[in-house]
Amino acid sequence: MVNEVTLAEAKSMLDAAESKAEEMDLKMNLAVTNSEGNLLAFRRMDGAKLVAANIAQNKAYTAAAVKKPTHDLKEGAEPGGDVYGLNTTDNGRVVVFGGGFPVERDGDVVGAIGASGADVSEDMEISKAGLDAFQ
Repeated sequence: MVNEVTLAEAKSMLDAAESKAEEMDLKMNLAVTNSEGNLLAFRRMDGAKLVAANIAQNKAYTAAAVKKPTHDLKEGAEPGGDVYGLNTTDNGRVVVFGGGFPVERDGDVVGAIGASGADVSEDMEISKAGLDAFQ
C-alpha cells in the first residue's frame, strides 16, 4: 500500500477542488503536498489571484507539517494563545487560517491540500471538496 498521496490521487483532488470552485464561480489556487509538506501538484485557475498561489501551497504545507486543518490553529495563534506568533515561524510558511487540510489514509497523514483565492470559508469548502475526492 502506498503511504503517500500519489500523483494520480493529487490530480483527482485538484480536479474535484477546481470543479467546486467553478461551481461557486471562483478563481482559485490549489495545491497538494506529500506527507512532509513538499509540493506534489499545483493548479492556478485562469484569473486566480497571484498572491494566493503561495498561500495555497503554504496552507497545504502547514496542514501536512502540523497534521491538522489550518483553521484549527487560528485560536491558539491569536494574542494570548498558547502558540501566539506561530505564523511567524518556519520562514513565514505556517498559515493559521482556514483552507488547508491533511490527507489521511488508514489514520496516517499521507499528504495535504490547500486552496486560496476567495474568502476563508470558501477556501475551506473548495479544499474540502478536493479532500472528499481522496476518500
